[in-house]
Amino acid sequence: MKPTDIGRPKPENIDQYIATFPVETQKLLQKVRETIHKAVPAAKEVIRYGMPAFKQHAVLVYFAGYDKHIGFYPTGSGIETFNNEFVDYKWSKGAVQFPLDKPLPLDLIIRITKFKAERDFEKAKK
Repeated sequence: MKPTDIGRPKPENIDQYIATFPVETQKLLQKVRETIHKAVPAAKEVIRYGMPAFKQHAVLVYFAGYDKHIGFYPTGSGIETFNNEFVDYKWSKGAVQFPLDKPLPLDLIIRITKFKAERDFEKAKK
């Protein structure tokens, strides 16, 4: 299942979401999930807009599987802060695409997720 699939039931949890993909894509999605957990262990897994997401006070990051890439959605501030590191990837103002046939940039995912968690914590304190 992909976020754009219309008429299909939305997954209730990340396990259900990941299970709908081919085995090799499942492995990559699971790696992204584990990497986000490593970055922010206390973040809660949720499904938002039909995609896996991790939340503290607000959603920090989303990710999704596609036929040729993993979409990673740290929203505007995450993209704006790290866009100089996306030279090898297709990206937009709220998302970056990691091709399935290239190694995942796990360190970059950790740094972006930690950045988003720190910003979320600061906002919650105010």
